[in-house]
Amino acid sequence: MKYLYKIVLYFQKHGYYVCQRIADRLGMRAKIVRTSFIYLTFVTLGFGFALYLFIAFWMRIKDLIYTKRTSVFDL
Repeated sequence: MKYLYKIVLYFQKHGYYVCQRIADRLGMRAKIVRTSFIYLTFVTLGFGFALYLFIAFWMRIKDLIYTKRTSVFDL
């Protein structure tokens, strides 16, 4: 049971950031975006979860490629 709790805590800590970034970009509340992904997952039998994982992967790659540099000398 302890391992399951650690896994759930990890996903809550790191997984919800995707919804937060989408909500910030769209100007919505993160709770609405999370609820939409949950409903989409139930309605489409898992497509919402696959979409969520794809967006998380895409954001991670984008963050690795486009880093914010403070000056010219950081190159």
